Amino acid sequence: MFARQLAQRSARTAARTYATVSEASGVKVAGIDNGQPTTSISVVVKAGSRFESRPGVAHALKNFAFKTTKNGSGLKTVRETELYGGVLSSALTREHLFLNAEFLRGDEDYFLSLLSSVLSSTKFTSHEFAEVVVPTVEADTLAALSSPSTLAFDIAHNLAFRRGLGNSLFASPHVALTAEQVKEYASKAFAKSNVAVVGTGISTETLEKAVAKAFGGASSAGSASSSGSATQYYGGEQRLPLDVHANGQPTMIIAFGSTEASATPALAVLKNVLGGESDLKWVPGTSPLALAAEKVPGGKAKAFVLPYSDASLFGVVISAPTSEGVKTLASEAAAAIKGLGQVSEETVKKAVAKAKFEVASAVDSKESLIALAGPQVLSGSVKSLEEAFGAIEKTSAESVSKAAKALFEAKPTVVAVGDLAVLPYADELGF
Repeated sequence: MFARQLAQRSARTAARTYATVSEASGVKVAGIDNGQPTTSISVVVKAGSRFESRPGVAHALKNFAFKTTKNGSGLKTVRETELYGGVLSSALTREHLFLNAEFLRGDEDYFLSLLSSVLSSTKFTSHEFAEVVVPTVEADTLAALSSPSTLAFDIAHNLAFRRGLGNSLFASPHVALTAEQVKEYASKAFAKSNVAVVGTGISTETLEKAVAKAFGGASSAGSASSSGSATQYYGGEQRLPLDVHANGQPTMIIAFGSTEASATPALAVLKNVLGGESDLKWVPGTSPLALAAEKVPGGKAKAFVLPYSDASLFGVVISAPTSEGVKTLASEAAAAIKGLGQVSEETVKKAVAKAKFEVASAVDSKESLIALAGPQVLSGSVKSLEEAFGAIEKTSAESVSKAAKALFEAKPTVVAVGDLAVLPYADELGF
C-alpha cells in the first residue's frame, strides 16, 4: 500500500512540469497551472552580464525596468499595478534578465501588455537614469561590496571564466555609464529571438493567446540574437582584506570549473556527497562538510554547483566568525574535496536521492521554478522531472569519481576575504 501511494505521489510530482513549449508572435511561451489563486508571468531575456557590451550595462538595464514607456510614466505603471493588486520586479543573472509580474488570475492581458511595452518602448530618459537608475545601481554595488560572500562569488566567476560568465553582475563605481549606452544594449538584447515568456498559475494555451495579443502588435526593440564566445575555464587565486565596515564574516571559496554539459548531473551528485547542511534541525549533519563545520563554532561550509548553458562552477563556500576558523574549515574542506576521487556506492546512492529531491522541490517554489525553466524555454524545450531524474539516476560511484578527476586536473579557483595574514593560500591547501 505504501509503495502504491509513493508511486502515485511520484507520478503527480513528475506531472508538475511545463507543457510543450509553444510560440506566439515570435516569442517562446510555456505555462503551468496547478490551480494557484494567483498568476506569475516572467519575461526571460537573454541579456545577462555575460552578453553586456560595457561593464555594468546589464545591471543598469535591470534597474531601468518599468520606467517610462510610450504607454506612460513609471509612476503611472506603479499606480495601475497597485490598482490591480499586482507586484512587479526584475532580476539579473549572468545569462538572463527576468522581468516579473505577479497578480490575481484573469489580469494577464494587462500585465503582458505592460511587460511587452517595457521591451518595445522604454524611453531610457536621462532624468530617470540620473535620478533613479544610477542611485539604485550604486546601492546594489555597495551592498555587494559589503557582503564577503557576494563579493567572493563575483570574484570567483571572474577568476574562473575571465570574460563572458566572468563579467561582474554589478556595475563598477569606476566605470561611467550613460542612458544612451543602456539603450544601445537594450536595442540588441530585446530581439524576440532572445525572449521567452514563462508563467505559473496559467495554462500554456491561455498564456499563448495573451502573448499573441500583447506582443503581436509590438515591434521588438532588439535586432539580433545575443551571442558570446564559448566559455573557457582558467582558474586562479585572489585575496582581499575584509572591509572593516562590512557586517559579513571572513569567507573563502574553493572552486573548479567544467565546460562539459554532460557532467552537470554528476556535479549535482558531487555537491550532495560533500553536503554541508543537516537534514534534521538541531542535529549535526553526517556529510564531510557538515562534520567539519561542527569543529568550528559558528562555522559553515557548504558545497555548491552553479550550472550555465555551456559551463558549470562547482566548489565549496566557507565562512566563520574568525579568519582562524575559516583556515581550519578550509583545510578540512580541501581534504574532503580530494577524497571525492574515491566515493562508495552507498554514499553516491544517498547523494543521488538528495539531488533528485532538490530538483523536485524546485518545482514547488515559484521563484526557483521560473529560474530553472526560463532558460530551458528559451532553448525550445523543458525537461520533465522524469528526464531530470533519469539523468541523475544514471550517476554511479565510477562516474562521480571520473567527474571529480576531470575537475581537479584543472587549476583551482580560490578566493579569500578576511585577515590575509591568517587565511591560507591555495598551495598551502594542497592545490
